[in-house]
Amino acid sequence: MITQKYINDIAYKIVGCAIEVHKQLGPGLLESVYETCLIEELKSAGLKVQSQLYVPVNYKGKEVGTPLKLDLLVEDLVIVENKAVEAMIPLFSAQLLTYLKLTGKPKGLLINFNCENITKHLVSLVTDEFAKLPKE
Repeated sequence: MITQKYINDIAYKIVGCAIEVHKQLGPGLLESVYETCLIEELKSAGLKVQSQLYVPVNYKGKEVGTPLKLDLLVEDLVIVENKAVEAMIPLFSAQLLTYLKLTGKPKGLLINFNCENITKHLVSLVTDEFAKLPKE
């Protein structure tokens, strides 16, 4: 059974993998480099990961426009958006929230690798779907 604790445990592992990538590479590289290394780290941790997934945009029940592309989906539950930017801006969180809403996934992580300590800049978002799940 999928619980809030189960999803949070996955998120914890993802953050641990991101910390390892950051420790190995440091800040200052392209987002694509961090993403490739994070995928390897997640797979090494035994997590199922899909990358660069297209998310269709539905408007009033009709698929419209160009689909969006999310960075990573881990264990089919947690969306990970990677950044390598000087400063996090509210738009990034809004984008992640939109991905969560469009996919119905319960949790998302926004990780910026271009900083000294990624946990200080990490954004974790949950949806109403997460809130409906049993805690344990």
